[in-house]
Amino acid sequence: MVSMKHEGLLALFRNRPTLAAELLQEALGMQLPPWSEVRVEPAEFNQVVPTEYRADLVILLLDGKPILAIVVEVQLRTDKNKRESWPVYLTSLRSRVGCPVVLLVVAPKASVARWCARPIELGHPGFVLRPLVLGPEAIPVIVDEQAACEDPEMAVLSAIAHGRKKEVGPAIARAVLSAAQGLDEERSSFYVDLTMASLSAAARRSLEELMKSGKYEYQTEFVRKWIVQGRQEGLEQGLEQGLEQGLEQGRLEGRLEGERTALLKVLRARGFKLDAAARQRIRECTQLTQLELWLRKAVTVRSVHELFEARSV
Repeated sequence: MVSMKHEGLLALFRNRPTLAAELLQEALGMQLPPWSEVRVEPAEFNQVVPTEYRADLVILLLDGKPILAIVVEVQLRTDKNKRESWPVYLTSLRSRVGCPVVLLVVAPKASVARWCARPIELGHPGFVLRPLVLGPEAIPVIVDEQAACEDPEMAVLSAIAHGRKKEVGPAIARAVLSAAQGLDEERSSFYVDLTMASLSAAARRSLEELMKSGKYEYQTEFVRKWIVQGRQEGLEQGLEQGLEQGLEQGRLEGRLEGERTALLKVLRARGFKLDAAARQRIRECTQLTQLELWLRKAVTVRSVHELFEARSV
């Protein structure tokens, strides 16, 4: 089954096709011919060979005509069958587009990157494929918010490659959160989710502590919208329910309902499915500090189960 990280990495290249050429030049030191246009090409190669083959992504550089095709492959683990298919991708694509072709393998894990970089002997004298592999050592650590804003895809790629490192993971995540402000809502929320899913538990805890300290505010419109809107709706509902018991009780009920509503909205917006037990646990919680903690965690957790884990008030 294709993972979120696999699809997320491909989305970075689809959203900004020039990223593939830039990585070949800047990260791997390859000299590319001058080009003026770039586009995403069909990645199926069954037109040329009887068995259907499909690469992850094909990027075509043009200057009036095709001048270089880049096969982008995302590799998160070792897979013998993929290495055997890579030469097919290149020869089939070369026949189709009529220009030079290269293979760019994106492997965020160092051990997988080393495996991908091993030469592939085809048997014919001199016919050896040496994949161009983008491993974690070739991906920059982006902690500067201005740099992330200028190149959000590279910032997310940095998070995927280095986000599990406690010493830099939270800083990279903050840079991505800042960059997400300037993106459309769908792209922003996807990049934030992808980044948070790439952090280690320790890095996520560090980021949560920063949020808890009050020194950090939710940066993306995606998060702000659901929290602010949810709190307002819940506050109004809670005030109506609680005013009969007195003003102070009404205010408390309003705040509790505001946190519950905001929490449910954030979880739904992030695509989580809540079962009846989880929904009931949230609805029946009467501790404001607990609801606030869950709301902070809801921005970074990878599952509803993780939301309720251990770190209670």
